[in-house]
Order: sequence, then structure tokens, then C-alpha cells
Amino acid sequence: MVSLTVSFSGSYHIVGTSLKPIIMHSQSILWGRSLPATFLIPCLLTLLLASTACRQTTKPTADLIVTNARIWTGDEANTVAEAMAIGGDTILAVGDLAEIEDYRGEQTASLDAAGKLIVPGFIDSHVHFMNGGLGLASIQLRDAKTPEAFARRFAEYVRALEPGTWILEGNWDHEQWGGELPTREWIDRYTPNNPVFVQRLDGHMALANSAALEAAGVTQSTEEVFGGTIVRDAAGVPTGILKDNAMGLVYPSIPDPGVAQEDRALRAAMEFVASHGVTSIHNMDPGGIGLLEAYERLRAANQQITRFYVALGLRHWMDLRDKIQEDGAGDRWLKIGVLKAMIDGSLGSHTAAFFEPFTDAPQDTGLFVNRPDSLYRWIKGADAAGLQVAVHAIGDKAIHEVLNTFEQVAAENGPKDRRFRIEHAQHIAPADIPRFAAQGVIASMQPYHAIDDGRWADKVIGEARSKTTYAFRSLLDAEADLAFGSDWFVAPPTPLEGIYAAVTRRTLDDAHPDGWVPEQKITVTEALRAYTMGAAFAAFEEDLKGSLEPGKLADFVILDRNIFEIAPETIREARVEKTIVGGKVVFARQ
Repeated sequence: MVSLTVSFSGSYHIVGTSLKPIIMHSQSILWGRSLPATFLIPCLLTLLLASTACRQTTKPTADLIVTNARIWTGDEANTVAEAMAIGGDTILAVGDLAEIEDYRGEQTASLDAAGKLIVPGFIDSHVHFMNGGLGLASIQLRDAKTPEAFARRFAEYVRALEPGTWILEGNWDHEQWGGELPTREWIDRYTPNNPVFVQRLDGHMALANSAALEAAGVTQSTEEVFGGTIVRDAAGVPTGILKDNAMGLVYPSIPDPGVAQEDRALRAAMEFVASHGVTSIHNMDPGGIGLLEAYERLRAANQQITRFYVALGLRHWMDLRDKIQEDGAGDRWLKIGVLKAMIDGSLGSHTAAFFEPFTDAPQDTGLFVNRPDSLYRWIKGADAAGLQVAVHAIGDKAIHEVLNTFEQVAAENGPKDRRFRIEHAQHIAPADIPRFAAQGVIASMQPYHAIDDGRWADKVIGEARSKTTYAFRSLLDAEADLAFGSDWFVAPPTPLEGIYAAVTRRTLDDAHPDGWVPEQKITVTEALRAYTMGAAFAAFEEDLKGSLEPGKLADFVILDRNIFEIAPETIREARVEKTIVGGKVVFARQ
């Protein structure tokens, strides 16, 4: 009879189907008794199988466990949870505390959310990030409420400038003082040695002082520009206001900011948006391949705390196609693949393209800043190359034209998951609302604009057209895909204010306490989804972002109050306490 003595602490390994015990100690399992191999080997096999199964189901150790939280996951199958386990930059599990504690190891860190609400990191689906960063250090004109206050800002700002330094950004709003456009005479006496080119907050017109006009060679004899307007006085002399494509007369004269200033601007912009819970942005500047350089420098230096999806101008689609073929489309921090174009201007500048004239300017229907036939060629080529296309369209005629072009290109290039986007989609003809869902076109919208423009839009387009302005409810009811953003620098990159705007539609002047066009209000959940899952979908990133689920990036925000439970009109008072990107805290309110 063959006998075996096996230690309780014995180890083993399998070669083929044989079990080879390696005796580590002399004490046997059954009090040192010798047992027949015919009895012992099946027992050992049973123990081995049980041990192997146990090892196969061992959960990975988390680097961070978040506890004591109310987590809105965005996952419809598991919407609310109390704890979350994170490994590296990825979510391992979301659920109840007992389940999540199984992921704890000796080195696991803890984050106590103190019972606060956690939501997925906000994704701002439309920003002008470099301009926003540069504007943080520039003259601030948005809240100047009188012409005198506007001019005084220049008198104060210029004191710290060297002669010859350009004054840019600004973001003024002439509706603050009743609608009169500023002129170069307002500021010339304060800025004789500093060229000025400050934009209205919508970015579709700018004020140039005499020094800037001289530098650009803009005079009384300068011819008009397609897709733009040189505003002139009664004698035909430029007042300093240049609209849309006419702004291009000055841009070549403005010196480039330089590498150091660009890098500072991007870092400042990241820190600023992180303080408002933004973890990803879609940059929508319509520039050439060179605009990627600053973002690539940041990525190469491993200095990002914000994830970027960076667009190029649609006319540069071949450059983007070639770059992706050569270098790829990027990674989880910096991604490319989308192109941005414009078809019209803005409502505030009277350059949005409408079927009918503006109510306050009966001879004016706005303008196209790009010819429709050019847009068609660019869109068709870009789409055929597998690139995503986003087009700025604000007036009802502009939106209609873009929907027609998208429909034509899709029919000609054949079916695929293309996710065309209309940026802003502000003033939609009622018949065009169902076309968004029918054509799979994403409405990329900015709810803050509704409570800003709502102060004066009725006088510009009338109450009838206002009924489908920022038509969030109508679009969702028609089952369209909705992605929210800010349009920063045009509006602040503050998603909580955006949610407040979409839910209440109370204008900034509080003149509409029940909401401007209240039938277009949506719920907190719907607005939050547009800032998270909707925005992720708009960038083909719904498998990585937008909800807090296992396998997705650990990008999330802790809020100081539960926005689902407080009065809607107080949502804008909520604050971000912590912003976490890839499992690391990138902002903590002091």
C-alpha cells in the first residue's frame, strides 16, 4: 500500500493533469496518519479546485475607495450608490459599502465624501479654451453697465501696460447699457499708444480703436468683406466696430502670444474649469493644424488635468486626415478627429441667418459667413475620410441649411455612425426640430445663453420665433441627442449655472421668474445627462466617460449640496468641493 504524508501548508503545482505535492512541513493534515493514495488524491484535487476558483474570483486591490457618498452614477441600471473603488485611473466598482470594501488592501487610500453628492465629471462640449485662458488675464468688460464704465476700464487697465501692447478679449455686452454700439472715440483718448481689439461677448463683433485700425490699414476706402460688416458713421468712416468676417481685417496685425504665454493660458484655463467641476472639454476653434501645438506641448509634458477633444477648422480636413493617418487620433488625455465650421454669426451681433428679418431691423436677415457650396464640399470630404463634423448655426435659416447639407452628404456617402453636430442650434424652425433625431444630428447647446439672450431676444426676433429658441424640451421630446457646454469665453464655463439655466430658464435680470419660454424647461436629471453622457456621446467617448461605471475613467465631482433635492432656483448657488480626474484630486475648495 502506497501512503502519502501531506503538510497542511503544502504547496503544489499542476503539470498537465498531475498533482505534485511539495512537502513544506512534517505535520500531516490528519494528525500525521498515513492514508492510502486512492483516498487522499481525490481530496487533494477537490482542495485544489476550490483554491483555484477562489484565486480566480479574488478582486483587485483598489488604490482609492470613496465612501459615505451619494453617487449619481448616470447608469440607468444602477443609478445611485454609496461607495466606489478606483484602481489607477479607472473605476473598479460602484455599489454599496460592503461590496466596495472587498477591494480594500493595505495601501488603499480613502476619500470620505461626508454624505455629499457625487456626479460624473462635467464635460463642456463647446469651449474656446485658449481664448478663455488668455482672457483670464486681460481687461474685463462683461459687467460694464454704462458707456462711462466701459471707457473707465481702459483708463485703469492701460496704466500697467507697456506702449505698443495690444489690448484683447474684453467680452463686452452693449445690451448692458441699452444696445448702443461702442465706438473708437469712447476709448481713443485713453489708448493712444496701445492698439485695442476687444470682442463682444459672443465673439462675432469687435471694437478696434484708431491705433488698431491704423495698424490693420482699415480706412474709409476699405471695401466691404463677404460675410462681415464694417460699421461706418454717416460720413462712411469706420466707427471701430467690425462684424464677423470683417474682424479678419485686423487679426493678421495682432502679434502671436508666444509659447510661454500660450502655455500659461492653458494651465490657467485648466485650473479655472477644474474649480467648476469640468474634467473634459471639446475645443471648438476653427483654426489650422498649428493650433494643436500648444495642446501637444502640454500632453508631452504630462501637465494635463483636463482632458481635451480638439477640433480643427473644417477647411483643413485634409491636414487632420493626414495627421491621424501618421500619428493616430490621440489618447485619453488629448484626442483629435473633429472639425468645426461656421455658417452664420450671432443673434446679438445681428449676423445670425434667418428666413425672416429681425424684428428690430426689418431690412436685415443676417448673413452667411461661409458659402453653402463650400461647406458642402468640405463636409463631404471630411465625412468620407471618417472625420466628425460640427457646424456653428444659430439662425433658423442657417440651421435649416446645415441639416439639408448633412442629409445630402449622409445619403451620398452612405450609412455609418457619423454623429454630425450642430453647435448652438439656437433658433430652430419648428419643422426642423424632429430632423435632429431623424438624421442622428447632435444638438450641441449652451443653456447659459438662454438666460443671457432671453433678456433681450424678444425685441430682436419677436415672441413667436422665441418659442423654439434654445428648444431643450422640444428636442428631447423628439428624441434628439443633446450635449451641453458653455461656449467659454462667450459665457462662463460653469456647468452648475448651465443646469440652473436649463431647469429654470430664469433670465440673468430676473425679469422672467417663471422662466423665459418656460415650456422649454427640462429636469435636473436631463440637464445633468447632457453635461455628462450626452457630451461623451458627442465625442464618441461614451465607453470611457459620462457615467460612473466599472471600466470607465475615474473622473468625478463632489458637490456641496444635492442638486436633485434643493429648490431649482438655488442650483446656481451650489459649489464644487472637489474635482477628481483619473482618480486624482485636481481641485479642492479651501
